[in-house]
Amino acid sequence: MQQEVIIVGGGMVGLSLALMLAKQNIAVKLLEAIKYPNYDDENLAPYHSSFDARNTALSRRSVQIYNELGLWSLLQEHATPILQVHITEQGSFGKARLVAEQEKVESFGQVIENAWLGRVLLTQVRQNALIELIDGLKVTSLTQDAEICTIEAERDGKAIEPFSSKLVIAADGRDSFCRQALGVGVDVHDYDQVAIVTAVQTSKPHQHVGFERFSHLGPLALLPLPGEYRRSVVWPVKKGTEGEWLGEENDQHFLDALQHTYGDRAGKFLKTGKRFSFPLSQVLAHKQAVGRVILMGNAAHTIHPVAGQGFNLCLRDAHVLVRFMTEHLTTSEDIGEPEMLKAYEQARLKDQQRVIKFCDSVVRGFSNQNPVLKLLRNTGLVAFDVIPGIKPLVANYAMGLKA
Repeated sequence: MQQEVIIVGGGMVGLSLALMLAKQNIAVKLLEAIKYPNYDDENLAPYHSSFDARNTALSRRSVQIYNELGLWSLLQEHATPILQVHITEQGSFGKARLVAEQEKVESFGQVIENAWLGRVLLTQVRQNALIELIDGLKVTSLTQDAEICTIEAERDGKAIEPFSSKLVIAADGRDSFCRQALGVGVDVHDYDQVAIVTAVQTSKPHQHVGFERFSHLGPLALLPLPGEYRRSVVWPVKKGTEGEWLGEENDQHFLDALQHTYGDRAGKFLKTGKRFSFPLSQVLAHKQAVGRVILMGNAAHTIHPVAGQGFNLCLRDAHVLVRFMTEHLTTSEDIGEPEMLKAYEQARLKDQQRVIKFCDSVVRGFSNQNPVLKLLRNTGLVAFDVIPGIKPLVANYAMGLKA
């Protein structure tokens, strides 16, 4: 009998997970609230709510996972490797540098625009006979008993036939309806920041260098993109101030701020694309396994984008869940057996807690402008750069190889 799983939420995590399951001969019903775009022009990747203006720094482990799925050759043409990482603080002496060649790896990861990542994943899902993709559908109810989960939904305001499965995976985002329907609480920390996101053109080639620059406005990430002079920008600023950075009338103001923050490291900031803003908060679900339902992606844990760890953590979660499921199916026909799902949850806690604590600590630590703390963290950056043995350890964690 063909096993079938329901995934609620067709963002990058939901699409990736559906492809992982299909590779293991597990059928998937993938439910997405928003209609997907049509890709008539092979040179364009229209934005979707899940495939937006942001960029994702795929860790080496994430690249390995996509390679296992046979997708990396399709993604690689839209990705750019990170060969060096430079970490500095504006107006301070501390700096640290990671060099891929010194760590004996071909790269620390690959930067890809979400719009292209989403396009490739969606195209592959649409072509997979084991995945039934149903978009433009609003989930209105999620219930379960000892044997089965039932989802009620509507399209264009009209109820449709309910869906049922022994396992539901809720990957429906930070404000997950499914999580709320299950009565699962969350711990929320609002960073009082929004991320300004765009792509810029610089006079100096990026040479595959990624910068993390801490300023009084927030941690600024400048990462290489396809095209020798294109770079992505993720800049958290104080909530309520985003208006001064958005809109064509503020283009030069934004470029001048980048120039002031970075100096001449990237050369002259020549041009900026349209800028978008996204609120930043940490949202952690109290449970991830509830009966026959698993919370996945941002429904389980939404974290600050500093260090680019969020999506990579979610992809590792998905990969481990599929491994637990396939191993379980060798001895049982119950694909949603609650004890197995609880075992998965426990297996992922160490990696999740490590990443969540690291990202939160970096944001809080570098946001404090106390002179003593500033001296301590810059001394720490210097120590990181000169003490043997630290760089390989940190690099392996950042690349997702010590999960």
